[in-house]
Amino acid sequence: MQSWEISSDSTDDPLSSGLRTHRQPRIVVIGAGLAGLAATKILLKNGFTDVTVLEASDHVGGRVQSVQLGETTLELGATWIHGANGNPVYHLAEDNGLLEHTTDGERSVGRISLYTKNGVAHYQTNIGKRIPKDLVEEFSDLYNEVYELTQEFFQNGTPVCAESQNSVGIFTRDVVRKKIMLDPDDSESTKKLKLSMLQQYLKVESCESSSPSMDEVSLSEFGEWTEIPGAHYVIPEGFMKVVELLAQDMPSRTVCLSKPVRCIHWNYSAQHQEVIDPLFLGHPIYVECEDEEWITADHVIITASLGVLKQNHETMFTPSLPEDKVFAIEKLGISTTDKIFLEFEEPFWSPECNSIQFVWEDEAQLEQLAYPEELWYKKICSFDVLYPPERYGYMLSGWICGQEALYMERCDDETVAETCTELLRRFTGNPNIPKPWRVLRSSWGSNPFIRGSYSFTRVGSSGGDCERLATPLPYANSTKAPPLQVLFAGEATHRKYYSTTHGALLSGQREATRLIEMYQDLHRAETTKPNM
Repeated sequence: MQSWEISSDSTDDPLSSGLRTHRQPRIVVIGAGLAGLAATKILLKNGFTDVTVLEASDHVGGRVQSVQLGETTLELGATWIHGANGNPVYHLAEDNGLLEHTTDGERSVGRISLYTKNGVAHYQTNIGKRIPKDLVEEFSDLYNEVYELTQEFFQNGTPVCAESQNSVGIFTRDVVRKKIMLDPDDSESTKKLKLSMLQQYLKVESCESSSPSMDEVSLSEFGEWTEIPGAHYVIPEGFMKVVELLAQDMPSRTVCLSKPVRCIHWNYSAQHQEVIDPLFLGHPIYVECEDEEWITADHVIITASLGVLKQNHETMFTPSLPEDKVFAIEKLGISTTDKIFLEFEEPFWSPECNSIQFVWEDEAQLEQLAYPEELWYKKICSFDVLYPPERYGYMLSGWICGQEALYMERCDDETVAETCTELLRRFTGNPNIPKPWRVLRSSWGSNPFIRGSYSFTRVGSSGGDCERLATPLPYANSTKAPPLQVLFAGEATHRKYYSTTHGALLSGQREATRLIEMYQDLHRAETTKPNM
């Protein structure tokens, strides 16, 4: 591949007047998750040879974390391929035989993702009673009808009313409550049960959105998130197999593990020409690592999570990020959704049960579902039964999100095991449920290199903020600076597929393609110059 160095001191358009030497551009990718690996893979495939990936943790994969327990693979992070038709993650998995052993039950077409659609969800109240199946189905139909309404504000450009405060949670609770209270056929006790189920559904929805509460999720933007058609797939051997496919054939020196970055000094040579080390002449960027190593680059692709950007952007970039990009980082939302796996020697649940859903009857009229630290367990919305047992044994997967997930992360395994056992005993009405013999859980919120599970459009933000976050630096109107110095990828930078693995992968490919196209343009400009 023909490539060029861009001068940092050009006074006109650097694309036309800044060509200097015939060397490979030096590209640093920060983060070895799906976005970073996808970007690196496509750059290497297109002939770029000076590419280095700096990964802060001691493993690749980012928010993909498959854990092997004997013959079982559990997913602490990404679990599902969401949709098949045109999904690059699906095609990667399918083309490489990763879905051959996926069971029918692991191909879910439901909106709220479970490990299986086989069997029945058991909705249990905090006094140990199971809510009748027909009542659950009746409420579910009502809830889904209102969920469809939440999609229409964005899709139809309908303005939201002031009473909703532009919040999915406030709108949903208000509309569903009114419908429940106006139903002449329901008794007061039935209405109370339905109101309690509404709160449980909103907890599940919060885990799905990785938001502290659906009250924080923007109603006007909710419908922009786009679902890829087709089923959701579980990869039996683990989602990490997708990561391994992206990383395979990369030269071993390409990926540097345990290499956290302290600061990206961009536009550096233009600002510090009087003190610059001759060794670094011609490179506009210094990447300063925590281990004191400084790495020069022509381009940096940053795939850090939105949580890391929120926490570190002020110290992570010199000069500081432009104001509009900072606003985008601050306005967009990210929270923590954690899983709690409990393994039992024998099942205490019936064969047809696919999940145990926790419905607190005393929460029917509550507005905010936020709890003090000692009551963190009240945010656990459910435990799914992992099927098939031939693969997983007798395993439950619990879900918790928001600040309460961070409280859970601070507890030790013994406390979590005891607390979850007491919850299960209370809601099933079975005092003889034994403690699980093994506990495994995620800790995405307290992980200093992640700081949250995935992004959502918070009240006051929009898809435009995802695009502002994705816009490379310096901005195009800064003609005196070398272009495409700092590029941004990761699920939070994809306007329609944020929060997904395919959004992350596509965003990495998008940023790599920017660089590929730029150097093709430079090559064309050079080869078509008239002879003087």
